[in-house]
Amino acid sequence: MSADGPDFGLRALRAFHAIVKTGSVTAAATDMGLTQPAVSRLLAQFEQTIGFDLFYRDKGRLVPTPDGLLLFDEVDLALGNVERVRALVRDIADFRVGQLRLVAPPSFAEGVLPDIIDRFLTRFPKVHLTIDSRTVETAKTLIATRAVDGGFLKLPLDRPDLTSVPVISSGTVCVLPADHPLAARAWLDPKTLKGVPLVLLGLGRLSRAHIDAAFARAGVRPEVRVETHTIGSACALAARGIGISIVNEMLARSYLGDRLVVRPFRPDLRHDYAFVTSSLVTPSRLAQEFLLEVQRSLA
Repeated sequence: MSADGPDFGLRALRAFHAIVKTGSVTAAATDMGLTQPAVSRLLAQFEQTIGFDLFYRDKGRLVPTPDGLLLFDEVDLALGNVERVRALVRDIADFRVGQLRLVAPPSFAEGVLPDIIDRFLTRFPKVHLTIDSRTVETAKTLIATRAVDGGFLKLPLDRPDLTSVPVISSGTVCVLPADHPLAARAWLDPKTLKGVPLVLLGLGRLSRAHIDAAFARAGVRPEVRVETHTIGSACALAARGIGISIVNEMLARSYLGDRLVVRPFRPDLRHDYAFVTSSLVTPSRLAQEFLLEVQRSLA
């Protein structure tokens, strides 16, 4: 016996439980799929370990002693908990339960992810999914510190504590009203847009820096009428004729209606996105399954 009390195994508890339920070693052995001698040995070893009798014989039946009945209530509860743990393990293994926490830019979460999430939750309906939107630097920290399971970030990344898997690349487009004079053109460039009111995403973004650089190389000063911080608002302002917006083509799709058209922006400015996880640990099984769904959907 250890300092903390008697040591006994789960099989001994199961044998005791089965004997109480069935009233005999023979029936308990059948229940457990063991031989009668094996169950008898388990019971004898259990009683020897704990130091008191659990049964007495009455007309060929094993009847629990008062101590045995007292113990049975707790053993019954404990074995029930074990079965619940087993069921939970099966559910986790089969993705019938679980939680997945992700972070993504607002426009990505609104425009790209809904269809992917729909398909993912169709496969795993019991999984609880959380999508958060933060600044880029905060998102990187959340992923690196494993506060979330993963997320979507634009490449390139500059942190060794992050692991990235490229998932999609998108071009840059001009969003403008269908009746705008420039809608007749196949594509638009800085020289075409000289003097034309524009709606651009705010300063500080890498994509904005690339757009400004493209105008600078063309020797054109962009006529920025409105700066905004979401693609949705940029498209809404374009729809009202306030200005032509220059945005990520993939993220703009969900905001286009009958009043708007898109035209490629030249030079071609790419937006490369990756599914990002912490490099400190292996991604969770759910995160890996979600990445597979993303790759299937965006292939």
